[in-house]
Amino acid sequence: MPIDPHLLALFTVTTLVAMITPGPDMLFVLGCGIRGGARAGLLATAGVATSEAIHVAVAAAGLAALFAAAPVAFTVVRIVGAAYLIYLGVQMIRNRKRAEEDLPAPGSGMSGRRAFASGLMTNLLNPKMVTFTIAFLPQFVDPSLGQVWLQFAILGAVLIALEFAVDGTVGLLAGRIGGWMRRRRAVRRRVDVATGGIFIGLGVRLAVER
Repeated sequence: MPIDPHLLALFTVTTLVAMITPGPDMLFVLGCGIRGGARAGLLATAGVATSEAIHVAVAAAGLAALFAAAPVAFTVVRIVGAAYLIYLGVQMIRNRKRAEEDLPAPGSGMSGRRAFASGLMTNLLNPKMVTFTIAFLPQFVDPSLGQVWLQFAILGAVLIALEFAVDGTVGLLAGRIGGWMRRRRAVRRRVDVATGGIFIGLGVRLAVER
């Protein structure tokens, strides 16, 4: 198998947890679904997923070449990336802002084309997404297995599939989910804390385990 099954399972679980935590992408898709209905929500998800595929492709090409040219670079990228994941976890726990308060009212209107283009460009031009991709994906790559580019491709495929599954569902059910999020701020806070703790634990484990 071109990828470590343990790392793949860990990646899938961690990504799923991150996906179901309300973040910028989910709130964007939710807003599009509230404005333009299920079609706009799905197309917004498609736009976000397309940009993520581009991020993964660029990261895979660049990092695979870097690891091949300088094997020690893998260790450096992995440790720096793990530190970044710990930083993100701390920020999630400390963050007390309620982003869902800015969700739009239903029926304000948004075309499917605009939803797709906005999802694509907003995510594609977000430097935080580039940083996250470069920090996150290498944690689950094992250069000793070879075919680093293929390992990145598998991880990217899982990431995009989960993106469609989670955010696509949010887009379809935007009206109900938006109302639920407005009423359940305490739940959102607990989810943030739990997810932040997972990111911190993951970063520490991956930094010291391999």
